[in-house]
Amino acid sequence: MIRIRRGVAKEITSRRQGITEFLVSVEGENQRAVNYDDLTGPVETGDEVLLNTTAVYKKLGTGGVHFVMGNLSGSGHDVSQEGHIMKLRYSPCQVKVISVEEQESPYAETMNQVESLAGTPVIIGTLHSMLAPVAAAIKKLSKASLKVAYLMTDGAAVPIGLSRMVTELKNKGLIDKTITCGHAFGGDFEAINIYTGLLACRAVAKADVILVAMGPGIVGSGSRYGFTGVEQGEIVNAVNILGGKPLTIPRISFADNRERHRGISHHTQTALGKIALTKSTVVLPKLAPEKMELVFKQLEDSGISQKHDVAIVDASPALEALQEYNIRVTTMGRSVQQDPEFFLAAGAAGVYLMAHLEMLV
Repeated sequence: MIRIRRGVAKEITSRRQGITEFLVSVEGENQRAVNYDDLTGPVETGDEVLLNTTAVYKKLGTGGVHFVMGNLSGSGHDVSQEGHIMKLRYSPCQVKVISVEEQESPYAETMNQVESLAGTPVIIGTLHSMLAPVAAAIKKLSKASLKVAYLMTDGAAVPIGLSRMVTELKNKGLIDKTITCGHAFGGDFEAINIYTGLLACRAVAKADVILVAMGPGIVGSGSRYGFTGVEQGEIVNAVNILGGKPLTIPRISFADNRERHRGISHHTQTALGKIALTKSTVVLPKLAPEKMELVFKQLEDSGISQKHDVAIVDASPALEALQEYNIRVTTMGRSVQQDPEFFLAAGAAGVYLMAHLEMLV
């Protein structure tokens, strides 16, 4: 199940908190590799490393680089004493964290006392690329200094350090704090599941607005239920159980060549039409009439319009915000110019939230 090869680190190309990217000589070629410093220790030029080369061998986009399994030149790597919650449990990469819920945590008492989101608005996406437009729109349109927390689920990549986008959004002040839940790890705060992750956003990160989406690398099979984005419906349920206000981002595209993703993606139709058992506000961007006609039909046919509230906004401020903050983001390799409807749909929830904030909280 894992293709393993040895290689030699040739050139460090990037370092950021918890992650090193480098070129590795493997099987006669220099190829891209990623090292998670907190898992396998630091890596330096000249180190011999053991690599998981499976995704590159299979020519996959998801996970499509080599990952260091061990540094054969390293002298060992230690761990701090505090914390006992293991993520990636019972795997060679199981990592110890101190979660907000456990007794050793300085936030244990806070987490024991908080039971509700108390109406906090929660914007729920699916693809990681939805994060930038919605965060940029909120900060651009916010008249007050709203505190925004990003809760990363384990529906895709689990180390938050892999996301250059999260690093950029934090550096530019568009996201204030990050929380990683489930087997996702590396956030400012760690949580065991989606429920405590949401509560930690409110009680520990002190968020006024919560953004929820998986890390980079959604997985899908083309089948109705076989994709990790089904979690969007489950998160809607969790937010309602905890007394929050869920707003959902539909996946919309007219640039994707796959028919199942044309207009409102079958991902959204399944997650919100079938998986979600409770109500959210589905925010749509204003589109050209013929495109809106298809979207409305898909909402009706999937049952979304009967189950959820649907709102429509001019989402162009979200794209303006991306330009203003000089954020370059792609989805499935497509830019904002190539797939504008996707990014308009991603940012629409942020625009809607800012226009209706007093009503929602």
